[in-house]
Amino acid sequence: MALRLIQIKLPDTAYDSVTELIADHKFVTTWPDHHVPGQRILQLVEPAEACEAIMDKFEQRFQGHPEYHILLLPVEAALPRLPDEEDKNKSQQDDAIKEESEKKRRVSREELYSEINEGLNIGSVFLAMTILSSVVAAIGLLRNDLAIIIGAMVIAPLLTPNVALSLSAVLGDMELARKAAKTNLIGLSISFFFAVCVGLVFDVAPDTPAIAARTSIGSSDLILALAAGSAGTLAFTTGAPAALIGVMVAVALMPPLVTCGMLLGEGKWLLSFGAFLLVAANVICVNIAGVATFAFQGVRPRTWWEAKKARKATIKAGLILFILFVMLILILILAYYKII
Repeated sequence: MALRLIQIKLPDTAYDSVTELIADHKFVTTWPDHHVPGQRILQLVEPAEACEAIMDKFEQRFQGHPEYHILLLPVEAALPRLPDEEDKNKSQQDDAIKEESEKKRRVSREELYSEINEGLNIGSVFLAMTILSSVVAAIGLLRNDLAIIIGAMVIAPLLTPNVALSLSAVLGDMELARKAAKTNLIGLSISFFFAVCVGLVFDVAPDTPAIAARTSIGSSDLILALAAGSAGTLAFTTGAPAALIGVMVAVALMPPLVTCGMLLGEGKWLLSFGAFLLVAANVICVNIAGVATFAFQGVRPRTWWEAKKARKATIKAGLILFILFVMLILILILAYYKII
């Protein structure tokens, strides 16, 4: 796990009260803030998984203080080189932080939230990548070219909105949920609309293997979506390259979505509905896996009242997802026995 620099701004009068919070930390520096008299800047270098517990301690002590501010920054390199991370953990973390960090092995809640929230901005890049991925996916499906389809999944920006939905359920953050849902809906709608236009202009052969494979739901599709949701969530919580893991989420969403739109434009209503059910099932499975993975990683609100609110939101979100998931399982069973 990489290192992080925690930079804390405190008033001089409060500095003495935090000495016990930093007593066991070796890599600590402090100096007066020359721009603001009466304030002091404190810096700690810690493993990424230990930062959340440390920041929570300072938040509990100074939350609401007008002169208190905290920043979390990545450490690219340090000279002289710092001791091995494990040795540093043993020597400078107190028992509570050590136990918490060893249990989580993930980035802090604040870092996770910031990274995901930043990826929800609907800008020109997001719109362009969505359209381009739809173009590439449509060409790959029409030509039955797996390499082109994979290229579409590489550039599809669908990971962050779905992971954000899962995180909002765990944290009980309705504002994040609304923003994530909006971004996800816009991205999916753009891809679907473009695919419908492709179906109206070009001949879409439903028996093309790449298209036919995405007009029905199988148990392997659900397993794939669950694995994709869990992998995408782990990519964010552990600091892994999310762009690479995002391909898995795009596998579950982009090709069947474009297939659904093209078949609808071609007038193949029943086959289009089958592709739509596959998209819906995959979205639900990705989010179920995301919520479960966040919970397993120990992601939760900081304060007790936020935790109570988050539990209610998580139960509601989980119940809704579970009901939808059961409905899709029933559809899968009906389709298997050719009832529909």
